[in-house]
Amino acid sequence: MINVFKTRWSEEGGYREVLVIAVPLILSTGAWSVLLFVDRMFLSWYSSDAIAASMPAGMASFAMMCLFIGTAAYVNTFVAQYFGAGEESKIGVLIWQGIYFSGLSIVIVIPAYLLAEEFFVFIDHSVSLQLLEVEYFKLLMYSAVFIVLNNTLSSFFSGLGKTMTVMWVSVLITVINILLDYLFIFGKSGFSEMGIRGAAIATNIAVITGSIVLLMLMFQRKYRHRFQLLSAWKFNKKIFNRLVYFGFPNGLRLFIDVSAFTAFLMFVGTLGTRELAASNIAFNINALSFLPMVGLMIGVAVVVGQRLGENKPHLAEKATWSAVHIALTFFGVLAVLYLSIPNAFIYPFTLNNGLGDMEGSVEMIVILLKFIAFFGMFDALFLVFLGALEGAGDTRFIMKMSFIISVLLLVLPCYLYIEYYQANIYVLWSVITLNVIMYCLVFFARFYRGPWKTMRVIN
Repeated sequence: MINVFKTRWSEEGGYREVLVIAVPLILSTGAWSVLLFVDRMFLSWYSSDAIAASMPAGMASFAMMCLFIGTAAYVNTFVAQYFGAGEESKIGVLIWQGIYFSGLSIVIVIPAYLLAEEFFVFIDHSVSLQLLEVEYFKLLMYSAVFIVLNNTLSSFFSGLGKTMTVMWVSVLITVINILLDYLFIFGKSGFSEMGIRGAAIATNIAVITGSIVLLMLMFQRKYRHRFQLLSAWKFNKKIFNRLVYFGFPNGLRLFIDVSAFTAFLMFVGTLGTRELAASNIAFNINALSFLPMVGLMIGVAVVVGQRLGENKPHLAEKATWSAVHIALTFFGVLAVLYLSIPNAFIYPFTLNNGLGDMEGSVEMIVILLKFIAFFGMFDALFLVFLGALEGAGDTRFIMKMSFIISVLLLVLPCYLYIEYYQANIYVLWSVITLNVIMYCLVFFARFYRGPWKTMRVIN
């Protein structure tokens, strides 16, 4: 067994090749998971309404931007394939098209901001929650364009394999956000106590700072000259359209997934504040495992993209299976911890009596963590196969399947249970469990069949 591991570690397409690219991305997305965890922990200390309102509003703001975030993030695959194919001269042109596309996101920011009140009234949560949700949502819109830009610039570095840069900028954003969260939410060190408003302002400052730092790093001499960044700024219709052609389905897939998840949270919210807060906390605990797996997914996409650019699909496939082994090991350990010591994960949210006004919440969260321990394994595998397919350019299949699975196996069943049956939180969580399992099976089948091996996003 040890000899098999050593061989798989060092050979092409093995564990080391995947981890060299993926570990910084895992740490990067892990930093974001820590950010979200601490952010929600502080809000749980502040009030039950604040923690209950933060996730629906946060997810809604993210959903509004997903079309642009997903498309801009696909710069990653283009850069990886251009780099693998040795066509470095096109990378500078591409990144500028990604920046231009990021700026277009303003077309959705303004209407989303203006229609915020109507949207959350339609959701029909309690009036106290609606007020907090609207405030949080509208403030997050101020940094929405920068979130898209952040994804574009991060994709430039990750596509090159320079994932350490992405990691350190993510750490910087996390540190700034956590520090400002504490100061703004609770009114420390002379700042006014702002509650959920302070959490949003802290996020805005951190995200904008991260975008500025990434721009400065991208225009370093070594990148500026190598990719001709100063001369490649002109709009290139052909490359822009190709980015949109492959990237937009990825953005639409992300929009569908996030919108479906947001709808799920809205359905949970109709059951009551206690159920919504418990689900919020459970999902934020899950972020400690889910977001690192997103980092692994991006790493797989980079490796697959580079190997396909080199016309070595067999190594792309081998690297994907290496990532499967890594994902199973990582989440297997966390699943055991969720089942054996759930209170250790819940405890930070109960400090300052953060859940004291919601009797039975801890017991409910313990049960929800059992759901996560089960479906999280399928979620981790799904993300690996998704990364491989995205790295190849199989975005249209991904988009179609995401729509079918999200609508038919998540949104519709939850709606029917809420409207026509005596649904409770565990019924809804059973639905999302089946949804994740189906995602995993469908994308595994697509990967196993292998049509992605002949796909390319570059020409």
